[in-house]
Amino acid sequence: MAQYDYDLFVIGGGSGGVRAARVSAALGKRVGLAEEYRFGGTCVIRGCVPKKLFVYAAQFAEQFEDAAGFGWALPSPTFDWKMLVSNKDREIERLEGLYQNGVRNAGGDTIRSRAVLVNRNTLLLEDEQRTVTADQILVATGGKPTLPVNLPGIEHCITSNEVFDLPALPNAIVIAGGGYIAVEFANIFHGLGAKVTLVYRGKEILRRFDHDLRQSLHASMETKGIRIITEATIERVARPSGAEIKVDLSTGEELTSDQVMMCIGREPNTQGLGLEKAGVEVGPFGEVLVDEFSRTSAPNIWAVGDVTDRVQLTPAAIHEAMCLVETLWKNNPTRPDLDLVPTAVFSQPEIGTVGLSEEAAGAQFQDIDIYRAQFRPMRNTLGSRSERMLMKLVVDAKTDVVLGAHILGADAGELVQLLGITLKAGMRKLEFDRTMAVHPTAAEELVTMYSPTYRIRNGVRVEN
Repeated sequence: MAQYDYDLFVIGGGSGGVRAARVSAALGKRVGLAEEYRFGGTCVIRGCVPKKLFVYAAQFAEQFEDAAGFGWALPSPTFDWKMLVSNKDREIERLEGLYQNGVRNAGGDTIRSRAVLVNRNTLLLEDEQRTVTADQILVATGGKPTLPVNLPGIEHCITSNEVFDLPALPNAIVIAGGGYIAVEFANIFHGLGAKVTLVYRGKEILRRFDHDLRQSLHASMETKGIRIITEATIERVARPSGAEIKVDLSTGEELTSDQVMMCIGREPNTQGLGLEKAGVEVGPFGEVLVDEFSRTSAPNIWAVGDVTDRVQLTPAAIHEAMCLVETLWKNNPTRPDLDLVPTAVFSQPEIGTVGLSEEAAGAQFQDIDIYRAQFRPMRNTLGSRSERMLMKLVVDAKTDVVLGAHILGADAGELVQLLGITLKAGMRKLEFDRTMAVHPTAAEELVTMYSPTYRIRNGVRVEN
């Protein structure tokens, strides 16, 4: 008789937890997975999947406008928020079924319950009021939106958890934050027809991104009609009467809105998991501390995904889960490789980035060559859109290795996925130059920037 009920028990049915559970079960391991809300986690249920569907919806407004320049005469379009939400719900339900059934079909057990640790090998399934035991335990509970709990009127605010299920499209919305979630939703709501105000405490949106991308996107958003207020915070939110919300800023300005959305960061979802009972150490922000193989301070307990606060991206969680399978079951200890992770911001226009920004490269390397092209893409030439595309390569002048690639423009996310392969392979700028261009495309600029636009020598910009 087995000593434990399960070889592996997973807490959390998001992308990382489901992947680890499904693959482990397919290897013949006895696997249990508990999810207290819905299978699929943040990404599928209230994160990147519904967000991308809303991004597509928001893009049609500009596409309808641009169509006239190409000879199309269209009746005035109308937008149905409730239809979008309903269709989104149907797709999310389909994906949730795939996630849950994937584990079941592989031979694992899925349990809709909150699971908490009792000790290193025992878990309490709270909804069922029973305990189970496991040899190995994986914590994959993800993250949650950070809320300013001391903000007066916080009860009138929403987060990314609620935004996809609003009963109606707000006429006006105030969004707090300057990270990629805030920027993406600012563009979504603007594209769907809302009046958008973005309030950010910093000097420029998208901290840690290349300054060219940050500044260019900022300018583009303001040109579209999105108001961006920097170096300001929300001090008070009130609903004096009816549906109208009053927002007081640190600058003294008062805003009026239908919704206020908090996008000021995310934090690991570890509260009340019983980690301390199992000897699992957490960091100052509640993140589960792990070693290079995703092992916690308890030898049989592991953690992957946003709960570790390493790289808060779905592909990173899946990659960490696959490495864990190698480590646990295949006698092949494997470290997650979280270097050179491509990233996209699904704004309008999009951002795609991989590798070092100009600022980061300049701090690490003495001699940097910057290749930069800014141009009006062909798709914008027959319409009234003056929006320009930006492409940028950051190159180590001594080795010719491309250290960073950055794009602002249509399909930037698609392009940077392929650029991620080239940077991961350690390609030199010479290989870019030797690659034949595909014409006419926007991407051909990546292989036709033959001379540096400017150079950085010992931290000082040197013009060509």
